[in-house]
Amino acid sequence: MFQTKAGILRAFSLAFLVSVQGADAIKADHVSIYAIFAQTNRPTGEFMFELDEDEQFYVDRDKKETIWRLPEFGRAFSFDAQGGLTNMAIIKSNLDILIQRSNHTQARSEPPEVTVFTKEPVELGQPNILICYVDKFFPPMLNVTWLRNGQPVTEGFSEGVFQPNTDYTYRKFYYLPFLPSSEDFYDCKVEHWGLEKPTLTHWEAQEPVQVTEMTENVVCALGLVVGLVGIIVGTVFIIGALRSSTHNPRNQGLL
Repeated sequence: MFQTKAGILRAFSLAFLVSVQGADAIKADHVSIYAIFAQTNRPTGEFMFELDEDEQFYVDRDKKETIWRLPEFGRAFSFDAQGGLTNMAIIKSNLDILIQRSNHTQARSEPPEVTVFTKEPVELGQPNILICYVDKFFPPMLNVTWLRNGQPVTEGFSEGVFQPNTDYTYRKFYYLPFLPSSEDFYDCKVEHWGLEKPTLTHWEAQEPVQVTEMTENVVCALGLVVGLVGIIVGTVFIIGALRSSTHNPRNQGLL
């Protein structure tokens, strides 16, 4: 199998300036990116668009249609999927030429960094979403599995698309709706060419720290003691300063 950073990613960015005239003029830079890649393994390619690093849509090669990140985007804007499919075909043709010219030399794989976190602060028994964020990997090929108590989760999960980083690596999000419980734990299992073996990133709900009434009373008492000591020390310094000023011959001569 052949992978090349020169042929796998061909993205361009368009930066534009938005300005508001007036006494308090506001200026903001926004960057939009069309990201296209083709490769000899699955997925064989992708065409996506992002604004300020937020995905807006991508073109599904199998369904041959534009998939919007949020339904509201599709109602406000439009994009002809055929344009994305045509661009992917061009990139695939260029990749075939690069393969021949490079004598099928394979590019080095970059292993991913994996982080697991929740969408909302955790409350036991309250619906939440577990997020597995896979970043800084190349090529854009992943096999990700959710595990609950060591067993594969077979339904209910979803995933985003491959998003390019500025260093030609990729990032991708995976989502798992769940009910946090003190009895359950989860793992995000990631397989990639850059890893010698699959990596497991663990998550489980942390038991809340129970603070007893005695502990609260002790902390309150310590706070009062520290406050009183501060007042006493400050008073002693002030009295000492006043006495020193009274007995200073230079000050007496001014009276």
